[in-house]
Amino acid sequence: MVKIDLITGFLGSGKTTFIKKYATYLMRKGLNIGILENDHGAVNVDMMLLQELRGDQCELEMISGGCDAETHRRRFRTKLISMGMCGYDRVLVEPSGIYDIDEFFDVLRDEPLDHWYEIGNVIAVVNAGLEETLSDQAEFLLASEVADAGSIILSRSQEVPVTKQDATIEHLNRSLVKLGCRRQIKGDEVLRSPWNEWTEREFEQVLNGGYCTESYRKPEYREDQGFQSLYYMNLQIKKEELKEKMKEALKDPACGKLFRIKGFMQDENEKWIELNATQYEIQMNPVGEGQNVLIVIGEGLEEDALAKYFGTPAR
Repeated sequence: MVKIDLITGFLGSGKTTFIKKYATYLMRKGLNIGILENDHGAVNVDMMLLQELRGDQCELEMISGGCDAETHRRRFRTKLISMGMCGYDRVLVEPSGIYDIDEFFDVLRDEPLDHWYEIGNVIAVVNAGLEETLSDQAEFLLASEVADAGSIILSRSQEVPVTKQDATIEHLNRSLVKLGCRRQIKGDEVLRSPWNEWTEREFEQVLNGGYCTESYRKPEYREDQGFQSLYYMNLQIKKEELKEKMKEALKDPACGKLFRIKGFMQDENEKWIELNATQYEIQMNPVGEGQNVLIVIGEGLEEDALAKYFGTPAR
């Protein structure tokens, strides 16, 4: 049977960066892997960022987002059936940062997937500097992502003091209690060391981390309480000006609750730049290829307020 891992994490937690390191480690061990990407929306930015992994030992697949839950489940199942015929040793699934992980477990119980795949690991990536105050829906997603995780990994730990890391773990435990989940996470269960300092020991710990099966209450939300994404195509703006606009928009309450802004742009030399902005930091790094798109993800997004920063979103 093919081992399959789920790598979860709330918006902007660093899942894609972690997958690059984890997938590279698996390939060094001689494994052939498939990575299944599901970004939030029709333009899969994270898949573009993983292109450097593609080769004889690694293939990339994607599921288009922006659809209802039942359609998404059907697409996920169909894609796993096709990937099950490709001879991979391991499949890594990176869902969007607002994914309901029940879908992962439910789909893998369906025939014929239950005979083809064996769940290996559920890995949760959590920002070490997690915001103290989140909406009820964000708290649910956060708790559901760590409830069944065999490995919980803090990202950006090198930038955050230990006291804040401890506060983040306490936040996770409060979120679990709020959902009626019995699990409580101990500090020594969490991998805190910076990823660029990982040795064989840390990677093997994750590779053998497994998963849990915890129960919790699943609240219902109205459609207007959900997360949204807006797309801005072909922005004609200079790098430093865009950086300033993203910084201002993230802090502007009139725009709604923005969790992440990501995408690509070209500089004055027509070189591609990856954009990744959260409340914590703004990164603008050179990348081999891209698509001229900016994606704003959040709750209660206000198009009129965002227009003064990015113009009119694509329809």
